[in-house]
Amino acid sequence: MTNTAEKTAPSPTVEARPKRRRRILLVTAVAITVLGLAALLFGGVLGSPAAASGSEPTLTATQIIPLIILVVMFVVATKWPLNIGVMGLVASFGVGYFVLGMSDKEILEEFPASIVLTIIGVTYFFSMAQRNGSIDIIVQTCVRLVRGKTMLLPWVFFLMAAALTSLGTFSPAAVALLAPAALGLAYESRIHPVLMGAFVINGAHAGGFSPLSVAGVLVHDIAMKNGFPIDQGSLFLASFALNFILSALTIVLFGLLGKLRDKHANEYSALDTPRMGRPNGQQFLTLALILAILVCTLGFHMPIGFVALSAGLLLALVNIKEHQTFIGGISWSTVLLVAGMITYVSLLQHVGVIDTLAEQALALGAPLLIALVLCYVIGVGSAFASSTALLTAFIPLAGPLLATSSLSASGTVAALAIAATVVDVSPFSTDGALVVANAREHDRQRVYKQLMMYAGGVVLVAPALAWALLVPTGIM
Repeated sequence: MTNTAEKTAPSPTVEARPKRRRRILLVTAVAITVLGLAALLFGGVLGSPAAASGSEPTLTATQIIPLIILVVMFVVATKWPLNIGVMGLVASFGVGYFVLGMSDKEILEEFPASIVLTIIGVTYFFSMAQRNGSIDIIVQTCVRLVRGKTMLLPWVFFLMAAALTSLGTFSPAAVALLAPAALGLAYESRIHPVLMGAFVINGAHAGGFSPLSVAGVLVHDIAMKNGFPIDQGSLFLASFALNFILSALTIVLFGLLGKLRDKHANEYSALDTPRMGRPNGQQFLTLALILAILVCTLGFHMPIGFVALSAGLLLALVNIKEHQTFIGGISWSTVLLVAGMITYVSLLQHVGVIDTLAEQALALGAPLLIALVLCYVIGVGSAFASSTALLTAFIPLAGPLLATSSLSASGTVAALAIAATVVDVSPFSTDGALVVANAREHDRQRVYKQLMMYAGGVVLVAPALAWALLVPTGIM
């Protein structure tokens, strides 16, 4: 008995390693945050005479306090398994009510109701489709189509997502439609779910700035209104190329880390279950409803949240005894995560934190450096907030920069637009949250943590990549 206990007892060194790594990551994150804020606060003072004279805008106490709280929330969420969305809602109340004197209605004015409804509707319906075996039928059909070449599957979903968004589908809608099958297929094929989710999101962004897409039209119209027209075709090609490169780099990264094949997939996959035979009546209905969701959202541009809830209600009526089980399939933790973070970041926008940081960037002086800083500010902001809202705010800020420099308007705007969207792989954004919501129930925490780490890498690399390829080169 003693020998067995000794053999099975975990080594103190092995236990200490994850804690040590987590501590190192924590210290690094805090250090980067402090240094970044210091650079933004004092960089202009050191490098610009105008700033030294006091003309540069500085962060006020009411702007610094919410920023510090945001950093504290991240540290707490990293150290303990607490939902950062709950902390975001509580912090929104504390800062809004006690610091800013806002009412509850004002605090919740930017509450992301449509995003919350999308997550609820999609996870409600597709949890039923997962339980009754309909998703397994789709997954196994895809496995047969690739004839064993499973590493082609991420690229298949990349192209499918790009096709959907280039035809006008909003990026979260495309991810919501493809993520259930893509994540199910990842578990079935032993592909890392974070890798598959990243490819779906990158594909959605690759086609997201086509002349037919909502984002493409929005960016073009904003640029036109501010007097620096851009070429829509070039914007689309730049977005597709950058997301393709990012996806290829993701494959290389996962390969170097030895994570192309997920060693934990056996715990969550259904490969050991018997293969599906002919679909039964409930599965036929589910597959027909999935087709109806596609037609309604793509053909008639109906909101996917309401459509998915309606389809889910029809399925629930067919299987009324398990309705409570279906309600439990909704990813409530993801709902809290997104709702809390977006509400809190909208509070930061309300007090002018984003605008002040952008104005401080403009005070740095060197046009190329300003463009790079703007790419990072919009990229980091979009990882937690609405990309569309930040694009609307930041593209006009590029006007003075473009008016006083020889930078290409198309290249600079394209770099800002791409930096704002590629970071939506973050689990705090709608697209990333949908990936987490469609992970297997017992695997969501792991997918959330690893997707957050991957998103951190994207936030560090993608804005610089977009800037380097589009701004200094003058390629557009």
